[in-house]
Amino acid sequence: MPEETLLAFDYGLKKIGVAVGNTLTRQARPLKILSPVTREQRFAALAALLEEWRPDRVVVGLPLASDGSEQYHSLRCRRFANQLHGRFGVTAELVDERGSSVEAQLALGNHDADDAMAAAIILQRYFDALPKGNIITP
Repeated sequence: MPEETLLAFDYGLKKIGVAVGNTLTRQARPLKILSPVTREQRFAALAALLEEWRPDRVVVGLPLASDGSEQYHSLRCRRFANQLHGRFGVTAELVDERGSSVEAQLALGNHDADDAMAAAIILQRYFDALPKGNIITP
């Protein structure tokens, strides 16, 4: 299997955490937090990021309820993944993100969620887990 670069996103309405990794090392690391104000700024920032890293695939965190069912924000994340695919032609895969913000807070030793760290946790789950459909579960 050839080496692939992947970007992961912890999508939120105000901030988008971004992480990067590759299939050779199977290690994810936080990259940055995007804080666009307008829709145009969001897509411009995403376009610049995708141009810089040229990922083979992207991973988007899918927020699920504790019982595994979808919630209101799940639809927004699915839409975001579809927009990445539609606008930029990149394959977008969904990964269960339950608990990633808490893990990020624990990893950083504070209660301020670091969205880039949460994105790295989501991407690491992708690397560590076997696929079950198009959603990877921890």
